[in-house]
Amino acid sequence: MILVTGATGNVGGQAVRQLHAAGESVRALVRTPGKAVFPDGVEETVGDLSDPASLEGAFNGVDAVFLVWPLFGAETAPAVLEAAARHTERVVYLSSGGVDDTALEQGDAINDFHGRIELLLARSGLRWTAVRGGGFASNDLGWAERVRQGATSIATPFPGAVRSVVHEGDLAAAAVHVLTDPDGGKRHDGMKYTVTGPEMLTEAERIAIIGEAVGRPISAEPMPLDEARAELIASGLPPEYADGILEAHAGFASPDHTEELHPVQELTGEAPRTYRQWVADHLADFRP
Repeated sequence: MILVTGATGNVGGQAVRQLHAAGESVRALVRTPGKAVFPDGVEETVGDLSDPASLEGAFNGVDAVFLVWPLFGAETAPAVLEAAARHTERVVYLSSGGVDDTALEQGDAINDFHGRIELLLARSGLRWTAVRGGGFASNDLGWAERVRQGATSIATPFPGAVRSVVHEGDLAAAAVHVLTDPDGGKRHDGMKYTVTGPEMLTEAERIAIIGEAVGRPISAEPMPLDEARAELIASGLPPEYADGILEAHAGFASPDHTEELHPVQELTGEAPRTYRQWVADHLADFRP
């Protein structure tokens, strides 16, 4: 039995479906029962990572955990990992490709909590593996409402920011590969796998690809930084997260910015999904 946290999210939901398709017994952790539709045979269990006491039943009887952390901080992570260790010995953690192993403190709030959880895992006594995602393509769903409303341009603070954004299906595939390894995943213990998309694209190029898919040209136009910050905070992000995102994207827009590509094929042997594939898979999100 494999427990997937964050099971209603993009990566967690993909992991549930891929594990089920592989014939694994899957338990999906949700905060609100009955809201998500899972494949027949997937066991739904209710719990909240912000309330570690609520997780005992979820962890009971599981052989491994795919830990997706949807919270804005790691305050409850020690208690969550202690609860997990009472029932299982293996955790695969969805982390961030921005974590710097050489830094005592990470440069922004998002990578800071990912780095803290990785450190907690290393000290927990659990067998663990980190799947570090590059830029998540699913973040581009933030443009979906404007596209659905018929926009012919999308304002973004850094149209020239370039990233190798990764399909959530590839992140899930990396985790599933580790979780279903024939030798019980021992060769993956303590490993940190970065998974990126297979290509470098600017935000303007990604917006144009979305336009092609919906059948009308869509361009990118610059957005003032103060407006971008206000928009991120209005979406529910803490101010320090908004600041970290904008600072990072300013770096991605630098002419000197490069990324080392690590498509999922390096780990699984499977062909990586392109950004065009991601848009095709989410076309319903961008159409009225």
